[in-house]
Amino acid sequence: MDESGASGKGRRRFLKSVGALSASVPAAALGQQHSHGAAKGEKYMFLSAAEVAFLDAAVARLIPADELGPGAKEAGVAYFIDQQLFGGFGTMAKMYRQGPHAEGTPQQGYQSPLTPQEVYRAAIAEVDAGCVKQHGRPFAKLEAKQQDEVLRALDEGKFPLEAVPARFFFNLLLDNTIEGFFSDPIYGGNRDKIGWKLVGFPGVAAVYTQHIEKYGVPYDALPISIVDILEGKSVLDETGHPKHVLLVRKD
Repeated sequence: MDESGASGKGRRRFLKSVGALSASVPAAALGQQHSHGAAKGEKYMFLSAAEVAFLDAAVARLIPADELGPGAKEAGVAYFIDQQLFGGFGTMAKMYRQGPHAEGTPQQGYQSPLTPQEVYRAAIAEVDAGCVKQHGRPFAKLEAKQQDEVLRALDEGKFPLEAVPARFFFNLLLDNTIEGFFSDPIYGGNRDKIGWKLVGFPGVAAVYTQHIEKYGVPYDALPISIVDILEGKSVLDETGHPKHVLLVRKD
């Protein structure tokens, strides 16, 4: 969310500075499919059309497109979140679900009796209802400045939600947005490796032996995803690692 154009640029530069996150996000299960706004060949599994519209608008404010490149919406983060919600993550299939459910601290992890599926479904409905009550339109139809104000209120715990604490929902949404922007494209987000290209992450590890003693020399390579390997788009060496194609830097 932006308070000004400058703050948006600052957030993107922050993302570029911290580097790519782990791509070890569990793949979603397969099942009945629906399509509303998905890219070619993609089918939404859990989210409704209204929920997709909300997420597309929200992630576009959290990681916006700018002069550095496309943002979270263009990277397919809403689709990534849908795929994860439909799978084990969405139902907390491998997580302890018994109480107590105190608000906890950031270090204590997920603290809610609701599954991520339930959190997203209830919170999006409540946020949209609140936006309609205050502005006459759901979140996705608001002006960018109004969307920023709503997200800021959620972040500060000042947007009233009954199902879950507002800040809890915002933090879950922000975490999933960052994960979807930087995870391997096989999990539904990071289309065209947008996030990796932003931070200069090469993707699946190669053999770096010949580069170890090249101190201070940037390692610029075309990023390779798991999908590239599975589809035979990447050449593998004798050890089974992909061969990175190095880029020529223009000073």
